[in-house]
Amino acid sequence: MKLRHNLLAGIAAVALAGTASAQSAAESPQDAATSSPVEAGADEDIVVTAVAQGTNRLESSITTSSIGSEALIQLAPRTSGELLRNLPGIRVEASGGDGNANISVRGLPVASGGSKFLQLQEDGLPILEFGDITFGNADIFLRADFNVRTVESVRGGSASTFASNSPGGVINFLSKTGEQEGGSFQLSSGLDYREYRADFDYGGKLSDSVTYHLGGFYRIGDGQRDVGYDGVRGGQIKANITKSFDGGGFIRFHGKYLDDRAIGYLPNPVLVTGSNDDPEYRNIANFSIQNGTLHSGNIRTARTLDGDNRPVTRSITNGQHPVVYAGGLEAQIPIAESWNLVERFRYADISGGFTSPFPASVGSAQGVANDLGGAGAQLFFAGGPQSGQRIANPAGLNGNGLLANVVLFDVDLKSLNNITNDIRVNGSVPLGTGSLSITGGFYASRQDIETDWLWTSFVQTVADNGRAALVDVRTAAGVPVTQMGVPGYSASFFGNCCRRSYDLDYTTYAPFAQLGLSLGRFNIDGSLRYDFGRARGSVAGADLGAGFGPGITTFDINGDGVISAAERQVAVIPARRSPLNYNYDYLSYSGGVNFRLTDATALFARYSRGGRANADRLLFGPSINPVTGGLTDEGAAVDFVRQLEGGFKFRQSGVSLYATGFWARTEEQNFEATTQRFFNRDYEAKGVELEARIARGPFSLSAGGTYTDAEITRDVLNPAVEGNRPRRQAKFIYQVTPQVDFGPVTFGANVIGTTDSFAQDSNQLKMPGYTQVNGFIALRPAENVTVSVNANNVFDIKGITEAEEGAIPTNGIVRARSITGRTISAAVRFGF
Repeated sequence: MKLRHNLLAGIAAVALAGTASAQSAAESPQDAATSSPVEAGADEDIVVTAVAQGTNRLESSITTSSIGSEALIQLAPRTSGELLRNLPGIRVEASGGDGNANISVRGLPVASGGSKFLQLQEDGLPILEFGDITFGNADIFLRADFNVRTVESVRGGSASTFASNSPGGVINFLSKTGEQEGGSFQLSSGLDYREYRADFDYGGKLSDSVTYHLGGFYRIGDGQRDVGYDGVRGGQIKANITKSFDGGGFIRFHGKYLDDRAIGYLPNPVLVTGSNDDPEYRNIANFSIQNGTLHSGNIRTARTLDGDNRPVTRSITNGQHPVVYAGGLEAQIPIAESWNLVERFRYADISGGFTSPFPASVGSAQGVANDLGGAGAQLFFAGGPQSGQRIANPAGLNGNGLLANVVLFDVDLKSLNNITNDIRVNGSVPLGTGSLSITGGFYASRQDIETDWLWTSFVQTVADNGRAALVDVRTAAGVPVTQMGVPGYSASFFGNCCRRSYDLDYTTYAPFAQLGLSLGRFNIDGSLRYDFGRARGSVAGADLGAGFGPGITTFDINGDGVISAAERQVAVIPARRSPLNYNYDYLSYSGGVNFRLTDATALFARYSRGGRANADRLLFGPSINPVTGGLTDEGAAVDFVRQLEGGFKFRQSGVSLYATGFWARTEEQNFEATTQRFFNRDYEAKGVELEARIARGPFSLSAGGTYTDAEITRDVLNPAVEGNRPRRQAKFIYQVTPQVDFGPVTFGANVIGTTDSFAQDSNQLKMPGYTQVNGFIALRPAENVTVSVNANNVFDIKGITEAEEGAIPTNGIVRARSITGRTISAAVRFGF
């Protein structure tokens, strides 16, 4: 169901419906850059994300932080996920490349992937309605470049009622809009890795009432890890133009074009010794967990069938490939004294793909050969410079004697198009010595999910630096078992599952209202949001059960007229499709109170209940009837999060301190692609979030830390894990950024760390805590010229962020993801 086919009708329908959401960048202060990497908020700052109207931070009963554009340049994060780790309370597993990060907040779970309970926005509108679309996480379609003015986050609080599907919080990337004349051009390059990049932006006035901004980037190279080809290539361009009116108000038109490719790093093999409680993660010979990947210049394409069961050659080098054409408008129109109508609309044509090798298992080369070809099976190189040569000594292969049975996660993202509209009316009326603010509005969106899963399998060596090669298996008698490394054109090592086709449409509507009372030193607010929506469409796949197959057939993939062993195991998408047809509705609410103790201090408290509608991850599971498309469990449509928070705020003379205590109870139903498991469980988390900053002369220090005590309180499908800590949930995460400015020189460090956590919910194998140190230095040798060097992970540590195994296996090989090792980049920037 492609939105592009019904664009004009959709625009008209949704625009009439209207919506309400977070305040737009247009209602925020003028473009500004802060030198502090993370700013908790000055007492004159205005919160514009996930609130009814722009609100003074010290007078709001929510927790918020921001990162300014200058800090973004200084920190030089390699990915958007790395940037978000600098926001207190936000837990980001940023080891997956530029996209594919797992993002959560304050102990809310990451049972599968993406950002289920946290919404990523650009200028107050969601990038995708659902942040955890399988193989289509929202951050894949986001690039933080010079267009960004501020990244603002709200944890919990009013996010439940001012944005759909975001009960945990909102992270909003606010754009520059040209109020400040000028721009910049930057050339950067990796010094110990191959990536070249150009960034630019410029904005200013076309007249006294018209401003504009334009910016973007282009890059090319291997990326952070050597793969033997251009693993990153592409770029983005964004633009906006704003017309301001006499007497207040404005209208802004904006557009975005993104066509980029970035490798999606999945778990890689690592040797684990010691015990589950005290493990040591060590590199396998000739394969570095923090610098290597199974991607290879020798393995660039895969032959398979497409969504219409026709032969096609897919490019592994495309990796995560977002293609976005987006355009829209925002407007603020005064309708009476202290009253405004705010309208915001965007249509996004989104497509692309996700392709990356996942090691279903890793074992001894001869063992893998025997499993596929029987005792005494032979091995031959099937690609690379040694193609066709027999591997006479499998035990010495690549110095480690290992082979990986790979399932290629290959998903054609045909359409993730969405159309979103928000409209609100807000204002205030005098009330005695105070005032009453009133907001009412309506939100509407439609989200396509049209994807084809085209998974296939192959056998490859375990080698880094882009040297891995495909390997063929023959029986002891010399009979071929594989074809160019392929045992079957299916997910052979996953039991031939997962050849699927989705054609889905999710519609969301949500009226909301808010009242806020300002009386002396008190600010009290309450808000309601009523979401109702529908899910329509169809899915196909033999995994649906009896009557929806067959899923495997015989097909001459290479067209040579001879059917090989691999071609007798070809996955197809069955003709019979299962419908999707259900509706849902739920109520969210939030209430808070803030008391300004003094001009510099405040106390606040808030209770919220919000919901997250489930989307494609419900399919192929027990919650959907494959015959009718309806729900077998009405409660499966929505997961609820209940939160209580309260804290203290202080800001004065360059010193700030924010302390927030929180409690959350979360429901979750989810699906994990790598294990083919479904989850139906409840969680509870409580903890404390701290954030502080001090600035004295040339020195500044920003710091934040979050302590979380979380547990699984109920698991319908696996009661044995009840009472355990959720996997990958550390007790304490932290970030510290000292910085010194001495005239033409700025230097500092960005320290990010975590205590240990468990690899899986069984709470056996631990992932050790780690501290990552990043450093930066910038020199301004002349006016408007800056030369900078940034080093990420200075000490080249391993930082394990996830592991597939719950305990150390017999061979000691665990499939895990680590943060990337040391990378150093240099840049020269010209301002004008």
